Amino acid sequence: MTSVSIDDTGGMGPLVARLNRGGRRLRQADRARPWVLDTLVVVVAVVMFCLPDLLPEGRADGPPRLRLQLTELPTTATLALQAGLVLPLLWRRRKPLVAFGVIAAVFLLQWSLGAVLRADIALFVALYSLALHGRLRQLPWAGAVMAGAMVLVALRVSPSVSAWDALFFLLSTATAALALGLVIRFRRAQLAGLRERAARLEIERDQRSRLAVATERARVAREMHDIVGHNLAVIISLAHAGAYATDVAPERGKEALNLIGDTGRQALGELRRVLGVLREAADKDDPSSGPLLSPQPGIMDIETLCAGVRAAGPEVVYRTAGDMDTLDSGVQLTAYRIVQEALTNTLKHAGAGTRVNLSLVAEDDRLEIRVQDTGAPGPAEPPDEEGHGLVGMRERAALYGGIVTAGPAARGGWRVDVTLDLTPQDGDR
Repeated sequence: MTSVSIDDTGGMGPLVARLNRGGRRLRQADRARPWVLDTLVVVVAVVMFCLPDLLPEGRADGPPRLRLQLTELPTTATLALQAGLVLPLLWRRRKPLVAFGVIAAVFLLQWSLGAVLRADIALFVALYSLALHGRLRQLPWAGAVMAGAMVLVALRVSPSVSAWDALFFLLSTATAALALGLVIRFRRAQLAGLRERAARLEIERDQRSRLAVATERARVAREMHDIVGHNLAVIISLAHAGAYATDVAPERGKEALNLIGDTGRQALGELRRVLGVLREAADKDDPSSGPLLSPQPGIMDIETLCAGVRAAGPEVVYRTAGDMDTLDSGVQLTAYRIVQEALTNTLKHAGAGTRVNLSLVAEDDRLEIRVQDTGAPGPAEPPDEEGHGLVGMRERAALYGGIVTAGPAARGGWRVDVTLDLTPQDGDR
């Protein structure tokens, strides 16, 4: 089965598009100068319905019997009645009820005098405009006035035409004008609602996009902080140790320089991995063109992390309890980053002469992480304000309903306790 687009259906696609563009231009011009359209409507009504009644041959139209029953007005009276019927159409959109009321009053006066004018069509135009632009609660009153006017006309023409036939025709015409105005009114309201909904959805889409970008930036910033902060802390500690060891034990200074190089290469590799996810996706047909990404670190890498910290000076005692291999990669990455940040803070604030007790305990529904150091040998203490590192730990733990507690330990030093909830969420089951 072959599909046929609108543009291929008899060449109507371009025509419809041009008509739509023309309609939009007309609506824009009307919004800029609404008096032009109102004036044009009045001019058309004068030319089509007023001028014929002023010509001698125009007045002779209609069945002879009907002409005998109706009154032929002087030209001055005819002009006055035509003006009362047509000129109020100038404000049919701005004040539709006033326009309808004036035209209806002139219409009733005219038929009370027994005269008929082609300009009576203005009453139906006014009813249409009231249904389109006026208040809906005004329509019952306008309908009652319209029905009364139609009854008057039917009675006036009853000697020549059946009153019921005339009333049926007149009321059908009035109903058509009223229905047309309501249909266009409801259609415009529907289109306005759709445009508003589309604009609201576009705003929500932009907001979601900005929120996603902000979330991703926060995640990348957190990763960068953890990677750069930890490795720089290790490098700085090793540099200080190497500078001290150069005079007393040159081989230890060389070892410190080698460790600085290894730590720098590790940091560079992790930075490349994090920055690689920010690049645009590689060509799907050529996967080799994308960045080579190493796996995310996990709990098995914490021992290597501790070895790097030990090389910088602090003594790290690390133990685990429970089955760590069954933890999913997200939990392992969170645990690794939390431990990394806690050890980084120890290097920054406690120095190289401290002892760190690190423990990870996995139970059925939670993972407990504890990092406690003995504190600096001197008066140095952790800062009072909450830095980016502790904020990052709280954000990571919050992803798993975790709780982070940090503060001075009872016997000195600093202690960080984290509890992660391992209970599967509804979306994970």
